[in-house]
Amino acid sequence: MVLSLAMLAATLRAGVIQERDELYAAYAAKLDTLAETYERDGDMEAAETLRGWLPERRADQLTLFVVPSALADADSDDKPAAWQERWQQLRNQQAEALVALAQQAVDERPSLAYQLVVEAVRENPEHQLARRALGYVQYRDLWLTPFEIRQLKAGRTWHERFGWLPRAHVERYEQGQRFALGRWMSADEEAELRGDLRRGWSVETEHYKITTNHSLEEGVALARRLETLYDLWQQVFITYLMSETELKRQLSGRARPRIARQHEVVYYRTRDEYNAALRSAQPQIDITLGIYFDQTRSAYFFAGEEQAPGTLYHEATHQLFGETRRTAPRVARDDNFWIVEGIACYMESLAEHDGYYTLGGANAGRVPAARHRLLVDESYVPLSELVGFGMEDLQHDQRIAMLYSQSAGLADFLMHADDGRYRDALAGYLAAIYGGRASEGTLAELTGKEYEALDCAYRQYMEAGE
Repeated sequence: MVLSLAMLAATLRAGVIQERDELYAAYAAKLDTLAETYERDGDMEAAETLRGWLPERRADQLTLFVVPSALADADSDDKPAAWQERWQQLRNQQAEALVALAQQAVDERPSLAYQLVVEAVRENPEHQLARRALGYVQYRDLWLTPFEIRQLKAGRTWHERFGWLPRAHVERYEQGQRFALGRWMSADEEAELRGDLRRGWSVETEHYKITTNHSLEEGVALARRLETLYDLWQQVFITYLMSETELKRQLSGRARPRIARQHEVVYYRTRDEYNAALRSAQPQIDITLGIYFDQTRSAYFFAGEEQAPGTLYHEATHQLFGETRRTAPRVARDDNFWIVEGIACYMESLAEHDGYYTLGGANAGRVPAARHRLLVDESYVPLSELVGFGMEDLQHDQRIAMLYSQSAGLADFLMHADDGRYRDALAGYLAAIYGGRASEGTLAELTGKEYEALDCAYRQYMEAGE
């Protein structure tokens, strides 16, 4: 009976993926037909846009989209061209189909259901149910987040270089003036003032509060990158953030918008300042490129060419898992630590493309190293043993480099194997670990697989990616 239920669940999961693929195949055919029409008329720009709208999806990657703020086009009154109006009709139909599929998928593939709703808003930014399901509220004929609404009510406007500013300040900021200590001054004078981090710039966005002594512009640029990461992380790990009941209510459009908390980030002007400030807390700070301290609930980075995007994503991922829900003290100190690092390593694979993002991939991030260690070096710690490693066990093990590679590879496997069949189980596993409820058997229980079977499936997954 248990086996037949598991088989039924697997069939339903596969059915959702197949329906999504068929839905997009039909949509792509319609776009191509419309593109041919405008190509014959000599409108190559329209044809190129239509054909380039849908990225190619790969089974070993997640393809994700970020919904731009409605404020970006709030002042635009451009009338759409005829081809854009015809395209929007197709987009509206696609959005309806995506929302319907999301509601069908929520029981078996909850994270996929949430991603489908995001894709529906990408197609039709005015889709009311999809907008409400993502937590937007209609305000002044725009779909905005509660944070954006509070900013507008306070008389602020978003500026791509300077962040949220009082509307009356925008023109003078663009002319090179700055407002600090209750008066206007030059940008150079403010830079000198804020060179001391205690008086540094404070950049606030929906989910982040960044303190920096580098510059306002760089603080805003970092905040934008982190907000993108948050958006994508939330799509992938929505079942970490919400219970099944909460998510169903959210996707029905009946839930109240969640009030976002801000995550603290400190961004130093130089590596030397970063090292000096943090050495007492981490004696080996010199070998890091960024760090998250759960004790201070803050992430720390520095500007300059050494700073790597992967490190930013890695440490910010630790912060998101550690701060977006109530967590136990001393997370994974006794067991299951491998996935705490493994999932942060997985997020290093985040890549931006033209209009979309990808996560994972057979040759992305640390997966090639994990494959080499498994298939060439024949180095592998069975899951039944690995789940027993606490933080100190893993970090003090002489095989630490191999263990990090393996953890990254296993995280990629749990995210993508068999069309992501273990993805939501992985989110549940992480929730159990951070909530202090995980045991050495939790992963096996949630996936419905013995560890030996998962070891075998992981090897097959890696062999298929060669």
